[in-house]
Amino acid sequence: MNLPKGKKVYFASDNHLGAPTIEKSFPREKKFVRWLDEVKEDAAAIFLLGDLFDFWFEYKTVVPKGFTRTLGKLAEITDSGIPVYYFVGNHDLWMNGYFEQELNIPVYHTPQEFTFGTTTFFIGHGDGLGPGDKGYKRMKKVFTNPLAKWLFKWLHPDLGVRLAQYLSVKNKLISGDEDVTFLGEDNEWLVQYCKRKLEHKHRDYFVFGHRHLPMEITLNEKSQYINLGDWIVHYTYAVFDGNELKLETFK
Repeated sequence: MNLPKGKKVYFASDNHLGAPTIEKSFPREKKFVRWLDEVKEDAAAIFLLGDLFDFWFEYKTVVPKGFTRTLGKLAEITDSGIPVYYFVGNHDLWMNGYFEQELNIPVYHTPQEFTFGTTTFFIGHGDGLGPGDKGYKRMKKVFTNPLAKWLFKWLHPDLGVRLAQYLSVKNKLISGDEDVTFLGEDNEWLVQYCKRKLEHKHRDYFVFGHRHLPMEITLNEKSQYINLGDWIVHYTYAVFDGNELKLETFK
């Protein structure tokens, strides 16, 4: 993809709308919608890297209640011709066509490579990648198991969503946020993951969420790892202007 003059690419992650309740997350949702309104003015593309919702499960004819302003704004943006790309996170693994059909937003379940001009990006949510985090990796296998999903969908949505929301907030293993402090470059498992990927192929930028920490880490003289932070505490995002990728904070 070539960036038109004056256009930019935006990246955001980890809004966790609905946590700890829809009512309490409502001010954060309105702030995120203001951000979408602002960036659409010069956006060539917008990437949302997962955990937009604290819980999301698509039944055959039902999706979770709420988030109307966010979904409406995303529809407005894609209707205007600006592409939006979505990567599922560990809280919204259970997407099954709604974003594609209703919002015209492609959804990715694994990291993907994109190129803007001559700059290559490797993009994903970041959960379950790299060494360690074995407890969550085992839990993710359960969540993504077709039988487990089939059994869950037979719960009445009022019961299923309430149960899942409770576990999402209370269970740190599910959340994957039991440690949101910087572990040091040698111990950050996404940094290790990126360095291993570079052994096989060069990428200019690795962009992930999940850690809830805004980070800019140099991997080598030509590659950089960016973690987007979150929209709970930091309100950070990344913007690529055709030359470099920078972390910014939305005031």
